[in-house]
Amino acid sequence: MRTITIREAREGLSHPEQLFADDDEVIVTRRGEPVARILPPSPRPRLRSLKDFLASQPMQTVPSEVLLAEEREDRG
Repeated sequence: MRTITIREAREGLSHPEQLFADDDEVIVTRRGEPVARILPPSPRPRLRSLKDFLASQPMQTVPSEVLLAEEREDRG
């Protein structure tokens, strides 16, 4: 963790990759009091492929027509 002043942050914002590249967390202070915490971006979650997603879904064993017919019979 690194601590910098607001003035240092303002001066360094023209090159943020240099200002924030080395540290995992930066605390910005004003008159010795912390006013901001800058964190590195969290890694993006990996999305499953459509094929994997479809493979994980349960397959319907009874055709829809049969289910609908049974539902109509029960109502009627």
